[in-house]
Amino acid sequence: MEQYIIKGGNPLVGEVEIGGAKNAALGILAAAIMTDDTVRIDNLPDVQDVNVLLEAISKIGAKVDRISRTSALINGSNIGQVSVDYEYIKKIRASYYLLGALLGKYKKAEVPLPGGCNIGSRPIDLHLKGFKALGATTRIANGSIIAEAAQLRGNHIYLDTVSVGATINIMMAASMAEGRTVIENAAKEPHVVDVANFLNSMGANIKGAGTDVIRIRGVERLHATEYSIIPDQIEAGTFMFAAAATRGDVIVKNVIPKHLEATSVKLMEIGCQVEEFDDVVRVVATGRLNNTNVKTLPYPGYPTDMQPQIGVALALANGTSLVTESIFENRFKYVDELVRMGANIKVEGNTAVIYGCEKLTGARVSAPDLRAGAALVIAGLAAEGITIVDDIVYIQRGYECFEEKLRGLGAEIERVSSEKEIQKFKLRVG
Repeated sequence: MEQYIIKGGNPLVGEVEIGGAKNAALGILAAAIMTDDTVRIDNLPDVQDVNVLLEAISKIGAKVDRISRTSALINGSNIGQVSVDYEYIKKIRASYYLLGALLGKYKKAEVPLPGGCNIGSRPIDLHLKGFKALGATTRIANGSIIAEAAQLRGNHIYLDTVSVGATINIMMAASMAEGRTVIENAAKEPHVVDVANFLNSMGANIKGAGTDVIRIRGVERLHATEYSIIPDQIEAGTFMFAAAATRGDVIVKNVIPKHLEATSVKLMEIGCQVEEFDDVVRVVATGRLNNTNVKTLPYPGYPTDMQPQIGVALALANGTSLVTESIFENRFKYVDELVRMGANIKVEGNTAVIYGCEKLTGARVSAPDLRAGAALVIAGLAAEGITIVDDIVYIQRGYECFEEKLRGLGAEIERVSSEKEIQKFKLRVG
Protein backbone atom coordinates (compact mmCIF):
# COMPACT_ATOMS: atom_id res chain seq x y z
CA MET A 1 0.00 0.00 0.00
CA GLU A 2 1.54 3.28 -1.08
CA GLN A 3 1.65 6.38 1.12
CA TYR A 4 2.88 9.94 1.00
CA ILE A 5 5.35 10.99 3.65
CA ILE A 6 5.73 14.74 4.10
CA LYS A 7 7.94 16.99 6.19
CA GLY A 8 5.97 20.20 6.56
CA GLY A 9 6.92 23.76 7.19
CA ASN A 10 8.34 24.82 3.81
CA PRO A 11 6.49 27.62 1.96
CA LEU A 12 5.76 26.47 -1.58
CA VAL A 13 7.56 28.73 -4.06
CA GLY A 14 7.94 28.49 -7.83
CA GLU A 15 5.97 27.53 -10.94
CA VAL A 16 3.68 24.55 -11.59
CA GLU A 17 2.11 23.38 -14.86
CA ILE A 18 -1.51 22.21 -14.75
CA GLY A 19 -2.65 19.16 -16.76
CA GLY A 20 -5.86 18.47 -18.66
CA ALA A 21 -9.19 18.44 -16.82
CA LYS A 22 -9.99 14.94 -15.53
CA ASN A 23 -13.75 15.53 -15.47
CA ALA A 24 -13.75 16.85 -19.05
CA ALA A 25 -11.50 14.01 -20.24
CA LEU A 26 -13.87 11.32 -18.94
CA GLY A 27 -16.84 12.73 -20.88
CA ILE A 28 -14.74 13.36 -24.01
CA LEU A 29 -13.25 9.85 -24.03
CA ALA A 30 -16.73 8.34 -23.85
CA ALA A 31 -17.95 10.62 -26.66
CA ALA A 32 -14.92 9.70 -28.80
CA ILE A 33 -16.36 6.23 -29.50
CA MET A 34 -19.51 7.75 -31.07
CA THR A 35 -17.83 8.03 -34.48
CA ASP A 36 -16.37 5.25 -36.64
CA ASP A 37 -13.53 7.61 -37.62
CA THR A 38 -10.27 8.04 -35.71
CA VAL A 39 -10.27 10.80 -33.11
CA ARG A 40 -7.14 12.37 -31.60
CA ILE A 41 -7.36 13.75 -28.06
CA ASP A 42 -4.55 15.87 -26.61
CA ASN A 43 -3.87 17.29 -23.12
CA LEU A 44 -5.18 14.08 -21.53
CA PRO A 45 -4.36 13.94 -17.83
CA ASP A 46 -2.29 10.86 -16.99
CA VAL A 47 -4.40 9.80 -14.00
CA GLN A 48 -5.94 6.52 -12.93
CA ASP A 49 -9.55 7.42 -13.80
CA VAL A 50 -8.57 8.25 -17.39
CA ASN A 51 -6.43 5.12 -17.75
CA VAL A 52 -9.23 2.89 -16.41
CA LEU A 53 -11.77 4.40 -18.83
CA LEU A 54 -9.37 3.91 -21.76
CA GLU A 55 -9.06 0.24 -20.76
CA ALA A 56 -12.85 -0.10 -20.56
CA ILE A 57 -13.27 1.46 -24.04
CA SER A 58 -10.60 -0.87 -25.42
CA LYS A 59 -12.30 -3.89 -23.82
CA ILE A 60 -15.56 -3.31 -25.73
CA GLY A 61 -13.65 -3.26 -29.04
CA ALA A 62 -12.50 0.32 -29.65
CA LYS A 63 -8.91 0.74 -30.86
CA VAL A 64 -6.97 2.86 -28.37
CA ASP A 65 -3.46 4.03 -29.21
CA ARG A 66 -1.77 6.00 -26.42
CA ILE A 67 0.69 7.88 -28.61
CA SER A 68 2.14 9.79 -25.65
CA ARG A 69 1.46 10.28 -21.94
CA THR A 70 -1.03 13.04 -22.78
CA SER A 71 -2.33 12.08 -26.26
CA ALA A 72 -4.41 9.19 -27.58
CA LEU A 73 -5.94 8.05 -30.86
CA ILE A 74 -9.34 6.35 -30.51
CA ASN A 75 -11.29 4.51 -33.19
CA GLY A 76 -14.72 3.14 -32.29
CA SER A 77 -15.54 1.44 -35.61
CA ASN A 78 -15.02 -2.11 -34.32
CA ILE A 79 -16.95 -1.94 -31.08
CA GLY A 80 -18.39 -5.44 -30.79
CA GLN A 81 -20.44 -5.14 -27.63
CA VAL A 82 -22.49 -2.52 -25.84
CA SER A 83 -22.00 -4.17 -22.45
CA VAL A 84 -19.23 -2.79 -20.23
CA ASP A 85 -17.35 -4.99 -17.74
CA TYR A 86 -18.03 -4.34 -14.03
CA GLU A 87 -14.28 -4.66 -13.28
CA TYR A 88 -13.74 -1.22 -14.80
CA ILE A 89 -16.93 0.42 -13.67
CA LYS A 90 -16.49 -0.31 -9.96
CA LYS A 91 -13.32 1.80 -10.00
CA ILE A 92 -14.74 5.02 -11.49
CA ARG A 93 -18.14 6.63 -11.37
CA ALA A 94 -17.82 8.52 -14.66
CA SER A 95 -17.95 5.24 -16.58
CA TYR A 96 -21.70 5.92 -16.72
CA TYR A 97 -20.90 8.32 -19.61
CA LEU A 98 -20.61 5.19 -21.76
CA LEU A 99 -24.40 4.87 -21.36
CA GLY A 100 -25.11 8.08 -23.27
CA ALA A 101 -22.37 7.43 -25.84
CA LEU A 102 -23.38 3.83 -26.63
CA LEU A 103 -27.10 4.62 -26.54
CA GLY A 104 -26.61 7.53 -28.94
CA LYS A 105 -24.54 5.52 -31.41
CA TYR A 106 -25.95 1.98 -31.15
CA LYS A 107 -29.35 2.67 -29.52
CA LYS A 108 -28.43 0.18 -26.81
CA ALA A 109 -26.15 0.24 -23.78
CA GLU A 110 -25.52 -1.94 -20.76
CA VAL A 111 -23.33 -0.46 -18.05
CA PRO A 112 -22.95 -1.64 -14.41
CA LEU A 113 -23.99 0.78 -11.69
CA PRO A 114 -20.99 3.02 -11.05
CA GLY A 115 -18.34 3.22 -8.32
CA GLY A 116 -15.84 6.01 -7.51
CA CYS A 117 -15.38 8.06 -4.34
CA ASN A 118 -17.88 7.60 -1.54
CA ILE A 119 -18.66 11.29 -1.02
CA GLY A 120 -22.42 10.91 -0.94
CA SER A 121 -25.49 9.98 -2.90
CA ARG A 122 -25.20 10.66 -6.63
CA PRO A 123 -28.36 9.12 -8.06
CA ILE A 124 -28.65 7.99 -11.66
CA ASP A 125 -32.39 8.80 -11.90
CA LEU A 126 -31.94 12.07 -13.83
CA HIS A 127 -29.86 10.27 -16.46
CA LEU A 128 -32.59 7.66 -16.88
CA LYS A 129 -35.31 10.34 -16.99
CA GLY A 130 -33.46 11.99 -19.88
CA PHE A 131 -32.98 8.72 -21.79
CA LYS A 132 -36.69 7.87 -21.37
CA ALA A 133 -37.66 11.31 -22.68
CA LEU A 134 -35.58 10.54 -25.79
CA GLY A 135 -37.59 7.34 -26.33
CA ALA A 136 -35.39 4.72 -24.65
CA THR A 137 -36.58 2.07 -22.24
CA THR A 138 -34.40 1.66 -19.15
CA ARG A 139 -34.18 -1.00 -16.50
CA ILE A 140 -31.76 -2.25 -13.88
CA ALA A 141 -30.93 -5.96 -14.03
CA ASN A 142 -28.09 -7.95 -12.45
CA GLY A 143 -26.45 -4.78 -11.17
CA SER A 144 -26.41 -3.09 -14.58
CA ILE A 145 -28.35 -0.26 -16.19
CA ILE A 146 -29.76 -1.37 -19.54
CA ALA A 147 -31.03 1.29 -21.94
CA GLU A 148 -32.32 0.63 -25.46
CA ALA A 149 -34.44 2.26 -28.14
CA ALA A 150 -35.61 1.43 -31.64
CA GLN A 151 -35.08 5.12 -32.41
CA LEU A 152 -34.10 8.10 -30.26
CA ARG A 153 -36.19 11.22 -30.79
CA GLY A 154 -35.51 14.72 -29.53
CA ASN A 155 -37.60 16.06 -26.66
CA HIS A 156 -37.87 18.85 -24.09
CA ILE A 157 -36.13 17.72 -20.89
CA TYR A 158 -36.18 19.59 -17.58
CA LEU A 159 -33.65 18.43 -14.98
CA ASP A 160 -35.14 18.61 -11.47
CA THR A 161 -31.73 19.41 -10.00
CA VAL A 162 -28.55 20.62 -11.67
CA SER A 163 -26.49 17.54 -12.57
CA VAL A 164 -23.23 17.58 -14.52
CA GLY A 165 -23.36 13.83 -15.20
CA ALA A 166 -26.96 13.84 -16.43
CA THR A 167 -26.36 16.93 -18.59
CA ILE A 168 -23.37 15.32 -20.34
CA ASN A 169 -25.02 11.90 -20.71
CA ILE A 170 -28.26 13.31 -22.19
CA MET A 171 -26.27 15.67 -24.43
CA MET A 172 -24.34 12.73 -25.91
CA ALA A 173 -27.40 10.58 -26.55
CA ALA A 174 -29.38 13.55 -27.98
CA SER A 175 -26.52 14.39 -30.39
CA MET A 176 -27.50 11.37 -32.48
CA ALA A 177 -31.25 11.45 -31.84
CA GLU A 178 -33.77 12.41 -34.51
CA GLY A 179 -34.92 16.03 -34.24
CA ARG A 180 -34.42 18.69 -31.61
CA THR A 181 -33.71 18.34 -27.89
CA VAL A 182 -33.81 21.10 -25.27
CA ILE A 183 -32.22 20.48 -21.85
CA GLU A 184 -33.42 22.98 -19.24
CA ASN A 185 -31.74 23.57 -15.88
CA ALA A 186 -28.57 22.15 -17.44
CA ALA A 187 -25.24 22.19 -15.60
CA LYS A 188 -22.94 25.06 -16.66
CA GLU A 189 -19.55 23.70 -15.55
CA PRO A 190 -16.52 24.23 -17.83
CA HIS A 191 -16.25 20.49 -18.50
CA VAL A 192 -19.86 20.41 -19.77
CA VAL A 193 -18.85 23.12 -22.26
CA ASP A 194 -15.71 21.19 -23.19
CA VAL A 195 -17.64 17.98 -23.95
CA ALA A 196 -20.14 20.00 -26.04
CA ASN A 197 -17.28 21.67 -27.96
CA PHE A 198 -15.70 18.27 -28.58
CA LEU A 199 -18.97 16.81 -29.89
CA ASN A 200 -19.44 19.89 -32.11
CA SER A 201 -15.93 19.39 -33.49
CA MET A 202 -17.12 15.90 -34.56
CA GLY A 203 -20.13 17.38 -36.35
CA ALA A 204 -22.74 17.54 -33.58
CA ASN A 205 -25.08 20.56 -33.40
CA ILE A 206 -25.13 21.75 -29.78
CA LYS A 207 -25.85 25.33 -28.76
CA GLY A 208 -26.07 26.98 -25.33
CA ALA A 209 -23.53 24.87 -23.39
CA GLY A 210 -22.39 26.99 -20.45
CA THR A 211 -25.92 28.35 -19.96
CA ASP A 212 -28.83 26.62 -18.24
CA VAL A 213 -30.58 25.86 -21.56
CA ILE A 214 -28.82 23.60 -24.07
CA ARG A 215 -30.33 23.09 -27.53
CA ILE A 216 -29.32 20.09 -29.62
CA ARG A 217 -30.24 19.21 -33.17
CA GLY A 218 -29.51 15.52 -33.76
CA VAL A 219 -27.22 14.41 -36.59
CA GLU A 220 -26.96 11.04 -38.33
CA ARG A 221 -23.22 10.58 -37.93
CA LEU A 222 -20.18 12.10 -36.29
CA HIS A 223 -16.73 12.36 -37.88
CA ALA A 224 -13.00 12.49 -37.10
CA THR A 225 -11.52 15.35 -35.11
CA GLU A 226 -8.45 16.50 -33.19
CA TYR A 227 -9.16 18.10 -29.84
CA SER A 228 -7.24 19.43 -26.85
CA ILE A 229 -8.85 19.18 -23.39
CA ILE A 230 -9.18 22.29 -21.19
CA PRO A 231 -6.89 22.68 -18.14
CA ASP A 232 -8.04 21.19 -14.83
CA GLN A 233 -9.55 23.93 -12.66
CA ILE A 234 -9.57 21.68 -9.56
CA GLU A 235 -5.90 20.73 -9.87
CA ALA A 236 -5.13 24.44 -10.33
CA GLY A 237 -7.23 25.40 -7.30
CA THR A 238 -5.52 22.72 -5.19
CA PHE A 239 -2.09 24.25 -5.87
CA MET A 240 -3.50 27.73 -5.23
CA PHE A 241 -4.69 26.66 -1.76
CA ALA A 242 -1.41 24.83 -1.14
CA ALA A 243 0.33 28.19 -1.71
CA ALA A 244 -2.09 29.86 0.73
CA ALA A 245 -1.80 27.24 3.49
CA THR A 246 2.02 27.15 3.38
CA ARG A 247 2.33 30.97 3.07
CA GLY A 248 4.03 30.57 -0.28
CA ASP A 249 4.32 32.24 -3.66
CA VAL A 250 3.20 29.99 -6.54
CA ILE A 251 2.72 30.71 -10.24
CA VAL A 252 0.11 28.30 -11.63
CA LYS A 253 0.52 27.91 -15.41
CA ASN A 254 -1.72 26.59 -18.22
CA VAL A 255 -5.04 27.64 -16.67
CA ILE A 256 -8.17 29.51 -17.72
CA PRO A 257 -8.47 32.21 -15.01
CA LYS A 258 -12.21 32.67 -15.72
CA HIS A 259 -12.81 29.07 -14.54
CA LEU A 260 -11.02 29.86 -11.27
CA GLU A 261 -12.95 33.00 -10.30
CA ALA A 262 -14.85 31.51 -7.34
CA THR A 263 -11.60 30.08 -5.95
CA SER A 264 -9.62 33.29 -6.56
CA VAL A 265 -12.26 35.44 -4.81
CA LYS A 266 -12.13 33.26 -1.67
CA LEU A 267 -8.33 33.33 -1.65
CA MET A 268 -8.41 37.14 -1.76
CA GLU A 269 -11.04 37.19 1.02
CA ILE A 270 -8.72 35.22 3.31
CA GLY A 271 -5.83 37.60 2.68
CA CYS A 272 -3.94 36.21 -0.32
CA GLN A 273 -2.73 38.26 -3.24
CA VAL A 274 -4.01 36.79 -6.52
CA GLU A 275 -2.73 38.04 -9.89
CA GLU A 276 -4.31 36.88 -13.16
CA PHE A 277 -2.69 36.82 -16.60
CA ASP A 278 -3.79 35.23 -19.91
CA ASP A 279 -3.22 31.60 -18.89
CA VAL A 280 -1.49 32.02 -15.53
CA VAL A 281 -2.47 32.87 -11.97
CA ARG A 282 -0.08 33.77 -9.15
CA VAL A 283 -0.99 33.29 -5.49
CA VAL A 284 1.06 34.94 -2.74
CA ALA A 285 0.38 34.52 0.98
CA THR A 286 2.68 36.48 3.27
CA GLY A 287 1.06 36.30 6.71
CA ARG A 288 -1.60 34.43 8.67
CA LEU A 289 -4.83 33.93 6.75
CA ASN A 290 -8.18 35.55 7.63
CA ASN A 291 -11.43 33.72 8.36
CA THR A 292 -14.37 33.65 5.91
CA ASN A 293 -17.60 31.80 5.15
CA VAL A 294 -18.13 29.66 2.05
CA LYS A 295 -20.97 27.59 0.60
CA THR A 296 -20.51 25.09 -2.24
CA LEU A 297 -22.79 25.60 -5.23
CA PRO A 298 -23.03 24.49 -8.87
CA TYR A 299 -20.83 26.47 -11.28
CA PRO A 300 -20.21 29.42 -11.33
CA GLY A 301 -20.49 29.10 -7.52
CA TYR A 302 -17.75 27.77 -5.26
CA PRO A 303 -16.99 24.16 -6.35
CA THR A 304 -17.65 21.22 -4.03
CA ASP A 305 -14.39 19.70 -5.31
CA MET A 306 -12.52 22.64 -3.73
CA GLN A 307 -14.25 22.43 -0.32
CA PRO A 308 -11.71 20.26 1.58
CA GLN A 309 -8.82 22.43 0.32
CA ILE A 310 -10.34 25.66 1.66
CA GLY A 311 -11.20 23.78 4.86
CA VAL A 312 -7.47 23.16 5.47
CA ALA A 313 -6.59 26.82 4.79
CA LEU A 314 -9.33 28.02 7.16
CA ALA A 315 -8.15 25.60 9.87
CA LEU A 316 -4.98 27.75 9.97
CA ALA A 317 -6.76 31.11 9.65
CA ASN A 318 -7.37 33.76 12.28
CA GLY A 319 -10.92 33.54 13.68
CA THR A 320 -13.96 31.34 13.07
CA SER A 321 -15.17 30.26 9.61
CA LEU A 322 -18.25 28.44 8.37
CA VAL A 323 -18.08 25.99 5.46
CA THR A 324 -21.46 24.82 4.16
CA GLU A 325 -21.63 21.82 1.81
CA SER A 326 -24.75 21.84 -0.37
CA ILE A 327 -23.79 19.20 -2.98
CA PHE A 328 -22.48 16.00 -1.34
CA GLU A 329 -23.38 14.97 2.20
CA ASN A 330 -20.16 13.02 2.91
CA ARG A 331 -17.67 15.73 1.95
CA PHE A 332 -16.57 16.29 5.57
CA LYS A 333 -14.93 12.90 6.08
CA TYR A 334 -11.52 14.62 6.07
CA VAL A 335 -12.40 16.61 9.21
CA ASP A 336 -11.64 13.77 11.67
CA GLU A 337 -8.22 13.35 10.06
CA LEU A 338 -7.54 17.09 10.24
CA VAL A 339 -8.50 17.11 13.93
CA ARG A 340 -5.76 14.50 14.48
CA MET A 341 -3.33 17.16 13.21
CA GLY A 342 -4.55 19.73 15.73
CA ALA A 343 -7.39 21.42 13.84
CA ASN A 344 -10.43 22.61 15.81
CA ILE A 345 -13.49 21.83 13.68
CA LYS A 346 -17.05 20.89 14.59
CA VAL A 347 -19.42 19.52 11.94
CA GLU A 348 -23.10 20.32 12.44
CA GLY A 349 -25.29 18.84 9.71
CA ASN A 350 -24.00 20.14 6.38
CA THR A 351 -21.89 22.91 7.95
CA ALA A 352 -18.39 22.78 9.42
CA VAL A 353 -17.57 25.37 12.07
CA ILE A 354 -13.80 25.92 11.83
CA TYR A 355 -12.02 27.63 14.72
CA GLY A 356 -8.67 28.70 13.28
CA CYS A 357 -5.53 27.52 15.09
CA GLU A 358 -1.93 28.79 15.09
CA LYS A 359 -0.45 25.61 13.63
CA LEU A 360 -1.08 22.01 12.63
CA THR A 361 1.25 19.18 13.68
CA GLY A 362 2.21 16.12 11.67
CA ALA A 363 0.27 12.89 12.16
CA ARG A 364 -0.61 9.68 10.36
CA VAL A 365 -3.84 10.27 8.46
CA SER A 366 -5.86 8.44 5.82
CA ALA A 367 -7.30 9.86 2.58
CA PRO A 368 -11.06 9.15 2.58
CA ASP A 369 -11.57 10.28 -1.05
CA LEU A 370 -9.86 12.10 -3.92
CA ARG A 371 -10.21 15.78 -2.95
CA ALA A 372 -10.03 15.14 0.79
CA GLY A 373 -6.78 13.24 0.16
CA ALA A 374 -5.28 16.20 -1.69
CA ALA A 375 -6.40 18.49 1.14
CA LEU A 376 -4.65 16.29 3.73
CA VAL A 377 -1.45 16.53 1.69
CA ILE A 378 -1.80 20.35 1.84
CA ALA A 379 -2.29 20.05 5.61
CA GLY A 380 0.89 17.96 5.84
CA LEU A 381 2.83 20.54 3.83
CA ALA A 382 1.69 23.30 6.21
CA ALA A 383 2.12 21.28 9.42
CA GLU A 384 5.04 21.12 11.80
CA GLY A 385 6.86 17.77 11.63
CA ILE A 386 6.19 14.56 9.70
CA THR A 387 2.82 13.59 8.18
CA ILE A 388 2.04 10.24 6.57
CA VAL A 389 -1.00 10.05 4.28
CA ASP A 390 -2.39 6.54 3.73
CA ASP A 391 -4.74 5.35 0.93
CA ILE A 392 -3.21 7.67 -1.67
CA VAL A 393 -4.77 5.54 -4.42
CA TYR A 394 -7.68 8.00 -4.16
CA ILE A 395 -5.38 10.94 -4.86
CA GLN A 396 -3.83 9.18 -7.86
CA ARG A 397 -7.31 8.92 -9.38
CA GLY A 398 -7.29 12.64 -10.14
CA TYR A 399 -3.83 14.22 -9.80
CA GLU A 400 -0.97 13.44 -12.16
CA CYS A 401 2.64 13.56 -10.91
CA PHE A 402 1.32 15.13 -7.70
CA GLU A 403 4.38 14.61 -5.53
CA GLU A 404 6.78 15.57 -8.38
CA LYS A 405 4.93 18.85 -8.95
CA LEU A 406 4.97 19.61 -5.23
CA ARG A 407 8.70 18.82 -4.98
CA GLY A 408 9.25 21.26 -7.85
CA LEU A 409 7.81 23.94 -5.52
CA GLY A 410 10.14 23.03 -2.66
CA ALA A 411 7.96 20.51 -0.80
CA GLU A 412 9.61 17.63 1.05
CA ILE A 413 7.31 14.79 0.00
CA GLU A 414 7.87 11.24 -1.21
CA ARG A 415 5.73 8.31 -2.24
CA VAL A 416 6.70 5.28 -0.17
CA SER A 417 5.44 1.73 0.24
CA SER A 418 7.30 0.28 3.24
CA GLU A 419 8.32 1.09 6.80
CA LYS A 420 11.94 0.96 5.68
CA GLU A 421 11.33 3.77 3.14
CA ILE A 422 9.54 5.82 5.80
CA GLN A 423 12.52 5.52 8.17
CA LYS A 424 14.92 6.38 5.34
CA PHE A 425 12.93 9.58 4.60
CA LYS A 426 12.88 10.55 8.28
CA LEU A 427 16.65 10.11 8.54
CA ARG A 428 17.23 12.13 5.38
CA VAL A 429 15.11 15.13 6.42
CA GLY A 430 16.31 15.02 10.03
